[in-house]
Amino acid sequence: MRIARCATGNRDAMTEFKKGDRVRWKSHGGEAVGEVKRKITSDTEAGGRKVRASKDEPQYLVQSEKSGGDAVHKPSALRKA
Repeated sequence: MRIARCATGNRDAMTEFKKGDRVRWKSHGGEAVGEVKRKITSDTEAGGRKVRASKDEPQYLVQSEKSGGDAVHKPSALRKA
């Protein structure tokens, strides 16, 4: 099991996601559900913002089922739906 340190300094088990996985995350309107489009492992622009990521600290590009919009989230913000 891989262990990651979140921004608050707590240790959480890092969940790995793959393209096509259905996930959920907290959103402004409550909770959103969508699909993982890709795993980001290097600094790039995605989801309308600059993304800082690495192999040790990846982020995920997800697409909302409801709005069709893209967003980028750390693994700790996502849960399998």
